[in-house]
Amino acid sequence: MTDPTQLIQQIAIFALPVIFAITMHEAAHGYAARHFGDSTAYMLGRISLNPLRHIDPIGTILVPLLTYFLGGILFGWAKPVPVNFNNLRNPKKDMLWVAAAGPASNLAMALFWALMIKIAVLAPDNYFAAPLAEMGAAGVTINVVLMVLNLLPLPPLDGGRIAVSVLPNPMSYRFAQLEPYGMIILVILLATNILGVILRPLINLTMKLLASLFGF
Repeated sequence: MTDPTQLIQQIAIFALPVIFAITMHEAAHGYAARHFGDSTAYMLGRISLNPLRHIDPIGTILVPLLTYFLGGILFGWAKPVPVNFNNLRNPKKDMLWVAAAGPASNLAMALFWALMIKIAVLAPDNYFAAPLAEMGAAGVTINVVLMVLNLLPLPPLDGGRIAVSVLPNPMSYRFAQLEPYGMIILVILLATNILGVILRPLINLTMKLLASLFGF
């Protein structure tokens, strides 16, 4: 049986990285959409770094905790930022940048947390170094997983929207028809562990590159 104290410590270490990884991902979509001409998220108050505006109690808290403690691919979501792609100045082209903004934010946060690990390693041995290193490791893992997961070319994931943006129009239209079934397909892949088989090599490669870059 898991020690309750250890469980609380693990939740405390993971809480901040999980919440900000997911909510900043969504906020990035909103910022990009506004930049390219769609103010839907702005008018609804969703272009914000306030986690409370983005948290989904199930997707942001419960599901990530369950998938972490059950040992599967860390999985979760926030309330999706509403984007009306028809409002973009060049909908098909700009869709790529709006979609890519989410994974790009996760990459930026992975780099930030990797820097925190480096600072913890170089810091004098003190009370804060070990927790900072653990939180940094959690932040790197969470953001790398979310980045790689969201780049999977399956609508409505960001990778699917990027694919819709770059494919020729006839193929793009047909590929976009998968969107209503995308989450069902994703859940099936997750439940059968096929998702882990697909994503783990990419996740491990990205983690190794970050470790090599920061020397830890």
